Amino acid sequence: MAAPEDQAPNIIFILADDLGWSELECYGNSFNETPNLNRLSHDGMRFTDAYAAAPVCSPYRAALLTGKHPARIGILDFLRPDSVNALDTSYMTLPESLNEHGYATGMIGKWHLTGYAYHGAAREIRPGDHGFDWDFGGEIKSVGNGANFWPYVFRDQPIPWIDIPNNRLGKEEYLTDRLNIEAVDFVQQHRNEPFFLLLSHYAPHTILNGRPDLVEKYKAKHAPGKSTRNRCYLCEDKGLGRGDPDHHWAGDHNPHLAAMLESIDEGVGMLMEKLDELDLTKNTILIFTSDNGGETNVTSNTPLRGGKSELYEGGIRVPLIVRWPALIPAGVTCNQPTQNTDFYPTLLDAASIRKPSGEIFDGISILDTWKNPQQLISRDYIAWHYPLERPHFLGGVSASAIRSGPWKLIEHLESGYLQLYSLLKDPGETTNLAESEVAMASKLHQALMDWRASVGATSLPASNQ
Repeated sequence: MAAPEDQAPNIIFILADDLGWSELECYGNSFNETPNLNRLSHDGMRFTDAYAAAPVCSPYRAALLTGKHPARIGILDFLRPDSVNALDTSYMTLPESLNEHGYATGMIGKWHLTGYAYHGAAREIRPGDHGFDWDFGGEIKSVGNGANFWPYVFRDQPIPWIDIPNNRLGKEEYLTDRLNIEAVDFVQQHRNEPFFLLLSHYAPHTILNGRPDLVEKYKAKHAPGKSTRNRCYLCEDKGLGRGDPDHHWAGDHNPHLAAMLESIDEGVGMLMEKLDELDLTKNTILIFTSDNGGETNVTSNTPLRGGKSELYEGGIRVPLIVRWPALIPAGVTCNQPTQNTDFYPTLLDAASIRKPSGEIFDGISILDTWKNPQQLISRDYIAWHYPLERPHFLGGVSASAIRSGPWKLIEHLESGYLQLYSLLKDPGETTNLAESEVAMASKLHQALMDWRASVGATSLPASNQ
């Protein structure tokens, strides 16, 4: 049965893990193949300047579910397995707001907003504590380091790292494939009521490990680049010898990254096909994005600088495609800057739900821009705060940043060093203008300091440890 015309829109939010801005065909990539995401872009709106609220995963997820900046929440870095920190249940999250207004809510895949009891964390907060009626495939210990095949056990570890109790796809069941079919089943089961589904993939997070048939396809398409590691445990366990003979750590043309992305893309196609079959396409908001930039040891975010863990564009600018045939024009591109804190108020607006009273939102509704990509988003700036006790293992340093119009300022928190870039003229952030554009650098630095004070930003994320 088709949904009534006046029914609240369904929402499917597909989140990739560590997928860089330039990895999709519709963003100019000529190696990876993403035909279903190409179709999604053709049918919806593609954003060029969409941002993650942080260059790593846990802060992004906290911002998505609360509409608040990670600095306000206090989740500023990725949460360690034994962390005492977690997304506190005092927040009224997006799934809770939707659930209160008749939505069925489901969560599939990566959570990473808590420490884990398995690792001795003092408390463990799960999706069900934040308004999800049902969840599947969440991690129960630290992420699996390439253990992407049934039974999801990495090397000689004693238990699976993920909560999938049964096998549906045979002895070679692949994690992304399994999450995809669970997502399709959720849509089928809730076709007669408004639903919100968060499909949170673990792919393509390292250690990259794609489905063998797809890996071989991409090896044949282009020779893998030079490996960035001199040892690969997965290769050793397969009996392939020392080094990285299966190219899990290829620095470019990585066949495992391409394979994992194609598996994600297959799931996008499956969901679009199911929506068509159930006559739900017109009234379903389908969103695809990533939680931060790509890891530069397995890919390049060119033409953007840097990658995951850094406040350069390659670490925080992410792909974003939104389709909603009932409202969003097809085949358009939007150049307006937006941050993932905007999803919560925008989706409430789309569903004609008032914001919960007493909640502070750092994001704003950009529904009018969804309707018309030329509609300016009314805000002075977007900001980031990423303090670290020590440099990130991928190279990120303790820093804050702010973007206003085409201008972007990065402040290194330990040294006070400032970098100013004109993203309009220099999207690759190659030329620091802080000394030649002193007035602009001073103006943005003051705005950044004022913003940090307004959200109660702390200097170091000790609670994440």
